[in-house]
Amino acid sequence: MHNALRATVTTIALGTLLMLLTACGGAHDTRGGEVAAAGPTATATAPGNPTALPGIGGRLRHRIPADSRQIVAVYGDGRDAAGSTVVLYTRRGATWTRTNSWPAHNGKKGWTTDHHEGDRRSPVGVFTLTDAGGVLADPGSRLPYTRSASFAAPRWWARSHWHDFDYVIAIDYNRVRGTSPADPTRPGGEAKGGGIWLHLDHGSGTSGCVSLSEEGMRHLLRTLDPDLHPVVVMGDRAALGA
Repeated sequence: MHNALRATVTTIALGTLLMLLTACGGAHDTRGGEVAAAGPTATATAPGNPTALPGIGGRLRHRIPADSRQIVAVYGDGRDAAGSTVVLYTRRGATWTRTNSWPAHNGKKGWTTDHHEGDRRSPVGVFTLTDAGGVLADPGSRLPYTRSASFAAPRWWARSHWHDFDYVIAIDYNRVRGTSPADPTRPGGEAKGGGIWLHLDHGSGTSGCVSLSEEGMRHLLRTLDPDLHPVVVMGDRAALGA
C-alpha cells in the first residue's frame, strides 16, 4: 500500500476507534445540532392542554423548532439517576400525541447542563436527529443509515455491551450533521466530548448516551422522518419541567 494511502486509512481507523471508546460523550454546540433558544417556538401551552408536551417547561419548549412534528422525549428519573423513559410524540396541527414509549437508561451519573468528556452524565437539552447507523443491516430507516462493522463495541468490553451499537441514532451534539454517527469530528472541541447516541440497552447506565430496547430502536429508525424534522428533548424531570 502506498505510504500516503496507508497513513490515511490508519487515521480513519483510529478516528473510528476513538469515537467508539468515547461514545456517549457530548458537548453544547449549535453547529453540532443543539437547538438555540432564539427563533420560532412549537405550539405548547399549559398542562392538560392537548397542544402541550407533558413535563416540558418553557425553557426547553421554546427551543423546539416550529417545523418539528416528531419529538423523542427522554424523561430522566432524577438528576443523579441512570434510569429514564423514552416517549415518542407526533404532532398533527397543534396537537401532540404520545405514540409509543420504552424504559431506558441514560448516563451512569445522571444529567448535566454542562457536559464534559468523562463525566458520565447525559446532556440536558433539545437536539436534532439527522443520522443513523450500526453494525446490523438497515432495518428500514428513514434517516440516512450507515452500516459498518466499525460500530462494533471492542471485545474487551463486557459481553453485555457487545451489541450496544447494533443500531444507533446520532444525537446532534457536538457533531457534524449529515455524516455517519461514527464521524469523530467535534466542532466544539475534544474536551466537550461527543458521540452522544440513542442505542441498544445493556441493562444499566451509559457513559452519556440514551439506551433502549432493540424493538424501540427499530421502531424509531422506521418512524423518525427527516421531513418531520425530529428532535430529542432530554433531561431529568426537574430540568425538563423548568
